[in-house]
Amino acid sequence: MYRFLYLFVIFFSLNILAHPVSSIKKFSDDNAHLPSPLPDRVILTWNDDPSTTQAVNWRTDISVKSGLAQIAIANANGRALMPEEFKAETTYFKSDINEAHYHSVTFKNLQPSTLYAYRVGDGVNWTEYYHFKTASDKEEPFSFIYLGDAQNEVRTHWSRVFREAFRDAPRAAFILHAGDLIDEHDKDSQWGEWHQGPDWVNATIPVIATPGNHEYQIDSETKRIWRNKEGISVNIEIESFNDDNPEIFIIDIKDSNGITGTIQTKDSGEIIDADKGIELITGYKEEELVNNYILGGKAPLYDRLQNSSSIQKVSNHWRPQFSFPVQDVPDERLKETLYYLDYQGVRFISLDSNIEMEIQVDWLRKVLEENENRWTIVTFHHPLYSPASDRDNLEMRQLWKPILDEFKVDLVLSGHDHSYSRTGLIDTENIKNIPTGYQQAYDPKIGTVYVVSVSGPKMYEITKGPYAKKLGENTQLYQIIDVNSDILKFRAFTATGELYDEFILQKQMGKPNLLIESNF
Repeated sequence: MYRFLYLFVIFFSLNILAHPVSSIKKFSDDNAHLPSPLPDRVILTWNDDPSTTQAVNWRTDISVKSGLAQIAIANANGRALMPEEFKAETTYFKSDINEAHYHSVTFKNLQPSTLYAYRVGDGVNWTEYYHFKTASDKEEPFSFIYLGDAQNEVRTHWSRVFREAFRDAPRAAFILHAGDLIDEHDKDSQWGEWHQGPDWVNATIPVIATPGNHEYQIDSETKRIWRNKEGISVNIEIESFNDDNPEIFIIDIKDSNGITGTIQTKDSGEIIDADKGIELITGYKEEELVNNYILGGKAPLYDRLQNSSSIQKVSNHWRPQFSFPVQDVPDERLKETLYYLDYQGVRFISLDSNIEMEIQVDWLRKVLEENENRWTIVTFHHPLYSPASDRDNLEMRQLWKPILDEFKVDLVLSGHDHSYSRTGLIDTENIKNIPTGYQQAYDPKIGTVYVVSVSGPKMYEITKGPYAKKLGENTQLYQIIDVNSDILKFRAFTATGELYDEFILQKQMGKPNLLIESNF
């Protein structure tokens, strides 16, 4: 008997050794994020006043024909809740891996500064009850979390950053995402991973988000568009782009008619020389071009990769799973990407830096003119001041910065560059070889602080000059921002919870903000 057991153990052990761990099959990412009759991807957003409304979206499979939500003022005895029931607006959605229904409810006529309990489902299959608290209808202190690009390896590496941020600020009023939430706009599994990281937190703390380029569906075929003197687009090819002198670029071009020309520019895009070929192509003489730019909505030459078709729109996943304000915007494509929200004395403005930047100018001016809040915070994906040498959003800076300056916007939050950059009080006298405008990345006469941050693991090197007070690379970060009357406190933390950067903005009657910086 013992001999038999001994032989069995030996055989079993050899059998295990003959099937190493490498033979284990990876569970499909697609299968991991399939919908079911049970609600998932439950997320809070706002499409109206945060003190009296709250939007909630969720997903099911298509067997659930209609969704329901129940809400009541929270109490200490959940069984005594007497919830009011709301019917959801249900939208069919077909992704790259499945068919689903997205459901959306906006709770209205809520009481300010009140804790509510709610759940979503179909009348039989319900989620647990979640809590959220409405905003105050007065100026009161609050904190929020700001995250830059999650984008890659969201489940494995970004989720830990999110959860560390939540550990530090579990009572945050909301979480602001500065674009590039995922890597591929149409990959349902990536959106599933993005929801998986926060999990139930998204159902209790509302989300504000601005879209990045990775949330956009863009035709892969692009072409360079220049404008001639009559405003007509000119298709060109770049023959060469020589930068032997680090401060001067020589651009050789050829148009569709075979005419060639050469332009010399500074790193900023400012034209310092143009030959007769350029005049033949554009109609502009050299003296009309010199001291102008090859970028910018009002520049005579408009050198930019532009979509070859009119199909350029935010991901089909964006509107079904979020409910952001549908406001009077200048282009239908900008609905729920261009919007503003007021929260306890702060106006938050989301601009869309992916498309139609020029037509957003008048909208932005109007929103700032009508702003009666103490603080103004603007978010958009592409930064006005990039720390990467091969990136410079000059056109955006020319279009938007004059308005941000005029109204003395307090804080601008961006992503895109997968590094950390924060403008502040630095000695600009010795800064060399950086694009025009970077010396004024922080202007004490205006007081606007610009921040670029990254929360995911994809990193870029910082290659531009020291225009910012704080620069950082290869570091995943989250930010906690506290607003209390005339004081705004900004803190950036590493993925391990260590303080990385800190500053305070203090309101001064009739003067620009006072910037108080920590010794980092």
